Amino acid sequence: MSLRIQRRIAAKVLKVGESRVWMDPERFEDISMAITRDDIRALIKEGAIKATPEAGISRGRYRRIRQQKRKGLRKGYGSRKGPVEDDDWTERIRSIREFLRLLRKRRIITPSVYRMLYIKAKGGAFHDKRQLKTYIEEHNLARR
Repeated sequence: MSLRIQRRIAAKVLKVGESRVWMDPERFEDISMAITRDDIRALIKEGAIKATPEAGISRGRYRRIRQQKRKGLRKGYGSRKGPVEDDDWTERIRSIREFLRLLRKRRIITPSVYRMLYIKAKGGAFHDKRQLKTYIEEHNLARR
């Protein structure tokens, strides 16, 4: 005979889930005879029925992982989340492209030279505007 009904009533009385209700195996007969909430309350008072403590979440794994991360492990590309913080590239390429557009608009460079320099900039050939200016002067790419 199962004690499903007694377990359900005990869970309600103890205000816990059914899985947390512990019943003394020695008192099986007494528990099976209990059919009312009062019977269950009496058994709880006697200690035949108890609520087991709530299980917490172990922090052991977290501590081990944190220790490894302190050593510099578990930090590869596959473990990274969130946005890539690379604002310096964005600022750099925007200023270079803006400068190139200005040169093309003022007809200092031809559209074909603009295109060639644009692609070079995209490939990371120039670190900043100054380097781009130097490159244009050294290779005589500006119209005279």
